[in-house]
Amino acid sequence: MTALYDARGNRYVVVSPAELRQRSIALPDDARQAAQTLATWSARAVEFCCSWAPGTQPTGAKSHRSDGLLVGPFQDASPFDLLIVNTDATLAERSGNGLTIFSQALSDQGLLSDGETFVLRVHHDKSDSPSPGQTLVKAAEVEDVKGFWLDLGQPGFGPAAVSAVGVATVLLNDRELSQVEPLTALNPAWSRSQFVRVGNPHCVTLVDGTDDLPGNQQMGEPGLVEGLTRIAYSMPAGAGNPCVAGVNLQWAMRLSDGHLAARVFERGEGPTASSGTSASAVASAAWRVGWVGAGKVKVTMPGGTAPILLEEELGQLSRVSLFGTAQRID
Repeated sequence: MTALYDARGNRYVVVSPAELRQRSIALPDDARQAAQTLATWSARAVEFCCSWAPGTQPTGAKSHRSDGLLVGPFQDASPFDLLIVNTDATLAERSGNGLTIFSQALSDQGLLSDGETFVLRVHHDKSDSPSPGQTLVKAAEVEDVKGFWLDLGQPGFGPAAVSAVGVATVLLNDRELSQVEPLTALNPAWSRSQFVRVGNPHCVTLVDGTDDLPGNQQMGEPGLVEGLTRIAYSMPAGAGNPCVAGVNLQWAMRLSDGHLAARVFERGEGPTASSGTSASAVASAAWRVGWVGAGKVKVTMPGGTAPILLEEELGQLSRVSLFGTAQRID
C-alpha cells in the first residue's frame, strides 16, 4: 500500500518493493540491482505512485502529487535499503526530508524500537558519489516536537566536491567562492555561489537582500524555469552546466544571528517548498563565509524552518546534522 507523507511542505510517496511487484512493475529484490536497472521500472513506478487521480489535481499544482517516491524498505531491520526516485524517474543520492519521511514510515510500520539508532542506505546510479550512501538516524524530540536527527556527516566544499567545471573564482570575507556564469546571466546578483556536497551536490548562491531571493512561483515562470533547468538538471532534460550530473540550487540570505532564509530549485524536481539537505548545505555555506558559527542554525524556507546542528573541529566543519519531522497525510 502506498502512503503520502509531508515534511515541511516536501511530500514523498512511500511504497514497498512488494507493492510495486504486485502491480507488475519489475523491481528486483535487491536494492543495488534496482538502482542499476532503473530504466526498466522507475517511470512506471512514478506514474503509479505519484500521479494525481483523475479530476483531483488542484489548479496551479505541480504535475505530480508528490516531490518524489521512496521505495523500500528492502529489509525488516537496520540497515534499511531504499531508493529515492525523483518525479522525472531519476535517482537521488540523498534527501533530508525524504529520509525523515522514510524514518517516520518505518516507525508507523512498527519496524523501529523506541530510541533506536538505525542506518538508512540509499542506492543510486551516480558515478561521482559512493553508492549506497549511508545516514545514521536517531529518534529525538526538539522543542516538544517528535522527529529524527539525521547525521549527514562532513560536508565537502568547492567545485571539485560536486564535479563542477568552468567556473570562475570570487571572494567573500576572504573565502573563495564560485561565479557560475549561467546563474549570473539570469540575475547579476547571483554572482557568489558556494558548492557544497552533503551526500548530494548543491550550489548555494549567497545574496544580500530579499529581492534577490527568487520565489517559488517566480522560478516556475517561462524564461527563468528553462534557465534554471539547464543548470540544475543533467542531460537530456538539462545541460548539466556546470555539473554534468546536475546540481541542486539554493539561494541564501542572512536574517539574524544563527538564522538564514533560503529558496530551493531541486535537480529533477524544480521549485520546492523545502529540502532537508538543501537546508544543511545552506547552513554549511553560511558557516564557510562567516555568516553563522558552529552550533544550532535555523534555515527558513517557504515550507517551514529546519533546525541544523553544525559541529566544528580544529577550524573545520566536521559534521552537519538535520532535525526533521514528518506526518502521513494520505
